[in-house]
Amino acid sequence: MPRSMIRRCIAVAVVAIAISMFVSAVPAAQAAPVNCVHQTHKGACYEFVWVHGVEVRMTFPQAGNPLPHVPNAKVQNFYVIAPQTGTPQGDVPSPLHDHTIKAAPGDPGWTPFMHGYFVVCSAAALASGACVAVSTDFGGGPLQLAQSVNREPLTSAETIEAGIAAGLLELVDTGAVFLGTVSPAR
Repeated sequence: MPRSMIRRCIAVAVVAIAISMFVSAVPAAQAAPVNCVHQTHKGACYEFVWVHGVEVRMTFPQAGNPLPHVPNAKVQNFYVIAPQTGTPQGDVPSPLHDHTIKAAPGDPGWTPFMHGYFVVCSAAALASGACVAVSTDFGGGPLQLAQSVNREPLTSAETIEAGIAAGLLELVDTGAVFLGTVSPAR
């Protein structure tokens, strides 16, 4: 068999495999993930997150469970904050909370791997009134989850990181790393 015929056969086989993979994935893609707050199964779920002051939808293909291992992957911070509006983004695990990330697809620094941190007010910021907190309990005792710093909402990573640099906010490492994708909200 001539080499050109072998190449064509390989190309046809590759295209056929790609099409079959796409077609087999369509039913899974049509089964929309549910909000992680209301999830009753182990499939993909979503929650809303803030990025650049805009609320977007983040889908967790692993049902929102932390990954067991992320080998040398670039990771961005996933900030857990007090609710920023009257509709909290999450209450699982209880209590009510919101989330902020720094980068969405297309932004410098975007990665689908996120390392979770609770954002809390420093003692000095609470005493001065520069930071407003909501006392919460994620199962490990009371935590002063930050709601605003210098009267600014925490809906952008830049605000959170400026508050950290000024000593007004502190991070508590959850140890959790998640995989998530971002799309427009609601």
